Amino acid sequence: MMAVGTGVRRQQAAQTEVELKAAAVRAFARLGYLNTKITDITTEAGRATGLFYKHFASKEALLEVLLADLLAEGDAAAVDTGHSDDFSDREAVRWHVAAFWNFHRAHRPIMAALQQAAIVDERFAERSRAMIEPDLHHIAEHLIHARDAGLPLPGDPLVVATAFTQLLSTFAATWQSGAGPDLGRPLDDDEAIETLTSFAYAAIGGQQPARPFPPATQEAPGMDQL
Repeated sequence: MMAVGTGVRRQQAAQTEVELKAAAVRAFARLGYLNTKITDITTEAGRATGLFYKHFASKEALLEVLLADLLAEGDAAAVDTGHSDDFSDREAVRWHVAAFWNFHRAHRPIMAALQQAAIVDERFAERSRAMIEPDLHHIAEHLIHARDAGLPLPGDPLVVATAFTQLLSTFAATWQSGAGPDLGRPLDDDEAIETLTSFAYAAIGGQQPARPFPPATQEAPGMDQL
């Protein structure tokens, strides 16, 4: 009976942790990470505030767990049948761009929270960088394959991998939040993914035919207007 009771308590604790994490994501989406208090999270979850500290030492600790969950999800996606490690192939680059674009959209409140937390908390920034670094090496290995296949990388593969991931992250954060410039039309997912793919592939020396997209209805300002 004691063993059964222990198992039930563990299941209940695990469920509470899941509910607190889900509540945190909802609160981050509604209030922003920096404005979210622990009481906002526990109220969202319908739990007592004291219960939070049985699972997480702080809001930052909860966010770190959310980051670990995202990285585990990304690792699982890396074994997808569409995944290729050769960035000399444009389709391999496109697969990674599309995967990140869709991943960022699905987890935008957490991605924004990670950026906000890193700005105000250097310890968290260092910890998150350490957790993300294996993914940078993963992209760098893909770039090494591209270099070995003859593409003239613009720099060290790890440096280029950093530029690649920062490009994807900033672009997705800008356009998915609605902070991009007014095109006079929506930027659909296919155009975003194709634009990023062409830009990134050209940057590492790849060649691809240009793909036309609908022209913007507003002309870009000339230098005399800036």
